[in-house]
Amino acid sequence: MTGAVRRPGPGRWAGAGHDDAWLAEVARGASADAGGVPVELLGDYLPLLAEAALTGRRPRRGELDAVGALGRRAAEQGVSAGRAVQLYLSAARRLWQQSPQLARATDSEVVRAAAEAVLHVVDAAVATLAEGFAVARRELVRREEALRRELVDDLLRGDSDLGGLVERAEPFGLDLARVHQVALAAPRRRLPDTDAAISALEAVIFDRLGDRDVLVATKEGLLVVIAPADAVAPDRAAGGGAPVGDLGRLMHAELDRLPRGRPWQVAVGRPHPGLYGIARSYEEAREALAMARRLHADTAVIDAHDLLIYRVLLRDQPAMVDLVRAVLSPLSRSRGGAEPLLDTLDAYFATGGVSTEAARRLHVSVRTVTYRLARVRSLTGHDPTDPGDRFTLQAAVFGARALDWPAQPLPGPAS
Repeated sequence: MTGAVRRPGPGRWAGAGHDDAWLAEVARGASADAGGVPVELLGDYLPLLAEAALTGRRPRRGELDAVGALGRRAAEQGVSAGRAVQLYLSAARRLWQQSPQLARATDSEVVRAAAEAVLHVVDAAVATLAEGFAVARRELVRREEALRRELVDDLLRGDSDLGGLVERAEPFGLDLARVHQVALAAPRRRLPDTDAAISALEAVIFDRLGDRDVLVATKEGLLVVIAPADAVAPDRAAGGGAPVGDLGRLMHAELDRLPRGRPWQVAVGRPHPGLYGIARSYEEAREALAMARRLHADTAVIDAHDLLIYRVLLRDQPAMVDLVRAVLSPLSRSRGGAEPLLDTLDAYFATGGVSTEAARRLHVSVRTVTYRLARVRSLTGHDPTDPGDRFTLQAAVFGARALDWPAQPLPGPAS
């Protein structure tokens, strides 16, 4: 329609104004149809519709901007986009059905022109309402994400005000009185879209664990999951020694479905109680991830509990350096260098001293494994097959892996 709707003559459409009383009734009915959405979110939408039906006037830019502001207000009040749109559509339907002027109209051309004008207002208003809602939602998401990152940083640091953290954690559903554990997921390279990974993890954890006391965020290029330990493994006591890989396996299985980021590596800290327990579990997971990289381990899910031996060994690094130098440095004199002999010792100890299984893991013959073990005995004076020498050699191998020797030179003697 290019022009205004022609005004009805006498007997076809009486009056050109509108009665606020019946518009208020339309608003109340539309609010009820939309599940109790506040009528204030209609603003001047109903008078716009009524005037369009009578005169064909198109809404002005300022009037549409006001509708967009109402869309933003709806988002801020927690009204869903569907209910906000339902409010506007229901209001238009009820206005068309209950308009006294339209009820008395007898000219079909007038009714058709009025319908076209009303539909134009509905179309423009709903589109503007949805746009305002979307803008507000994006702002709210960005604000929430910033608050989430700040909360995660403070939780993982473990040195913030307890009362303040409890208050800030409450809107995210996090109960700091529970026993929690932290898991870190590292992608092969930086993710272009962390939102997809966060959404995927939240969905599967909420669905599979049935517990909403979970926080998922990013930190230093890693995905961080803070979850209650009893939701993952209800029979585990705080700080217990049982494996805590349930959360890690669940995360890895879901992340591996994403088109980007593979292969993922997930490290899971042990469960600990209280606010400081979250920071402690995070440090364990972070150290486990770093240690796995130093050991060149391609294990998909790393349990911090399994790497405790390395933490113990590295607490006295000078002593560990002395052990590696004294026991294993003679292996460097081997024709192939120390690395093949170290790999053989590692596989041999990992398989419980079974040469055939070690050969299978190394993709070499049993004869090669036997030869290398004999070479270790001849160079170091320690026999890998002797229970008395095995502990010394195995501790030295652990230390060499933790120190990344022989790829990296051993640190110099302590001053």
